[in-house]
Amino acid sequence: MSASPDDVADAVARLDALTRRLRRECPWDRDQDERSIVPHTLEEAYELAAAAHAGDDAKLLDELGDVLFQVHFLSLLLEERGAGTMADVAEHIRAKLIRRHPHVFGEVQADSAGEVLRNWDAIKREEPGREPGIFGEVPENLPSALYARKVQRRAASSGFDFNHVPYDAIRDELDELEAAGERGERFHEVGDVLFAAVNVARKLRVDPELALRAASERFRGRVQAAANLAARDGADWNDLGPDAQLGYYARARLAEGDPPQ
Repeated sequence: MSASPDDVADAVARLDALTRRLRRECPWDRDQDERSIVPHTLEEAYELAAAAHAGDDAKLLDELGDVLFQVHFLSLLLEERGAGTMADVAEHIRAKLIRRHPHVFGEVQADSAGEVLRNWDAIKREEPGREPGIFGEVPENLPSALYARKVQRRAASSGFDFNHVPYDAIRDELDELEAAGERGERFHEVGDVLFAAVNVARKLRVDPELALRAASERFRGRVQAAANLAARDGADWNDLGPDAQLGYYARARLAEGDPPQ
């Protein structure tokens, strides 16, 4: 199944018309600006990421629509103050993608994803108006795991990187954490452990934010399943001792086919 360019253009035009009507006629939409909308944009982006990670195509289609509406709404806010239009947004990203894909639209050779990323980063550094320096324009308000990955990737683009997956760095940082004494030192070493884990994820091309979220969801589900097992035995989870809770937790993991650890 594929849509024709005319079908896409018609659907986008209808969404654009709807967005404009909401801006005119809906009291809530009229009250918004980019600062009040962006938290919703971030929320929709996370829901989109969850749908993609789950492999749920129906949910992915739904969440893509929510994100697309956010783009339209924010573009309309730009238009209202004469700073740009949806057409400008689309043309800007089209030109940027052409400029950053010289291996497709130019004469540059890139035979691997790694080469593409290195070219991409080099081109970004040369674009006019960009903040200078290795870490120029790295948003400090990113979630911590994504901020760490972004900083690591920028360092790597300058040539400062491992040629291997640095599993040993996690082991070394864990040893330092175990030896840490006072609270401030432990705080420092915990950060180093997490930073090293993000670096391993980056080298493995695993999104650390999604991986941690997935692990949290697994843990949440297992603890809830363990509490349910306890309830079926007539026990209250909160009244159980640690050993009994761990026993139910192990049973919950076995029930889902995961060997206890």
